[in-house]
Amino acid sequence: MNDLLQQAAARAQRYLAELDTRSVRPTSAALNGLTRFERSMPEQPVAAAEVLAELDDFGSPATMATAGPRFFGFVMGGSLPVTVAASWLAAAWDQNAGLVVSSPVGAILEKVALGWLLEVLRLPRDCAGGFVTSATAANFTALAAARHALLAREGWDVEAQGLFGAPPIDVVVSEEVHASAEKALAMVGLGRARVRRVPCDANGQMLLEHLPALTRRCIVCVQAGNVNTGGFDPIAAICERARAAGAWVHVDGAFGLWASAAPAYAHLTRGVELADSWAADAHKWLNVPYDSGLVFVRDSRAIRAAMSATGAYLSQAEDRVPYQYTPDFSRRARGIEVWAALRQLGRGGLAQLIERTCRLAQRFASELARHGYAILCDVQLNQVLVSFGSAQKTRAVIDGIQADGTCWCGGTTWHGQTAMRISVSCWATTESDVDKSVAAMLRIAQAASC
Repeated sequence: MNDLLQQAAARAQRYLAELDTRSVRPTSAALNGLTRFERSMPEQPVAAAEVLAELDDFGSPATMATAGPRFFGFVMGGSLPVTVAASWLAAAWDQNAGLVVSSPVGAILEKVALGWLLEVLRLPRDCAGGFVTSATAANFTALAAARHALLAREGWDVEAQGLFGAPPIDVVVSEEVHASAEKALAMVGLGRARVRRVPCDANGQMLLEHLPALTRRCIVCVQAGNVNTGGFDPIAAICERARAAGAWVHVDGAFGLWASAAPAYAHLTRGVELADSWAADAHKWLNVPYDSGLVFVRDSRAIRAAMSATGAYLSQAEDRVPYQYTPDFSRRARGIEVWAALRQLGRGGLAQLIERTCRLAQRFASELARHGYAILCDVQLNQVLVSFGSAQKTRAVIDGIQADGTCWCGGTTWHGQTAMRISVSCWATTESDVDKSVAAMLRIAQAASC
């Protein structure tokens, strides 16, 4: 065991050390090497060191370098060194974090981390919370709690009776609602197609004057951080209207909710504490390993009613039993890495991480604009949209960037215009990484003949 773990550590250290100099996108040769895995299951055991060597020799070169400083696709952070180390230790502990009795250390670290999260995200301190896989799972959990609360008010036990014959629940979303929220609405039985969609402004922020009349059987899903622009819905004003009507407000804040932790950007989240539930990802801007989602609900009884289950052998006497706040019984102790990140960064380090990556996004935008390329919306956080001219040329630049390997950016369509999307989320990204990436973008754009 010791030799094997030492080999794994050495191989992982080498992989991480090479991230800065390797192609962000795996080479064709590396991708072709993946065919080595396509073999029949062995009849007899294989030496563990041989298995590890195969993973590293053929797997490591074929990874996308999302852990490195120049991956700007989607919204993906790297992993802080302390969280990688904590994840290795947690894997060795092999804790089942669903019950306190099966992981006392996991339970206490999650409880402490939850309290710290509520502080830095400026949410009500008495909120309940859970550690889930992703923002999609967090949205699902929060919407299940909302469904419970609104129907219980009407005398309907949705966990026992389901939705057949239940009083209808109205759902209001932005025209820019993220796909993860739509997926969660479908999974919780409220549907994608029957929602009411509110128009947005040029930065993807919900227009308050188009918000429909709300009722006590209504869920309003708002965004803290549009995935293209970083824009925020007018959360405070929406919450004020919702409270007057008795409606439930859910905040999809996968990455944008972290702006609350940065003094320079906390004003964007004004009023977020007035909502009823919140979803966020720790594997985005907190830079912990995958997977790590977070859910918070003001009404602890609602989330426990939606997520709890009965079973004599599962009964526990502790105040907070983790499985009662998430969809899972058995799960890994992902709160360990969240605790490690917050413990190591502190308030100041977390604020600096958020503010620095936002400054780097501004650097991208100013450099590309200085060379004549159109930045399609205000850079409010860490998201940049750039057009290189026609749709055909912009797509050619995106393809060229992805093939080049200096950095990696994705594409999107914004208000009918094709754009390249740059998301700066990694703790390791520096000004030098931005400048090197911009140079590659300019070189590829100038060479494009479209």
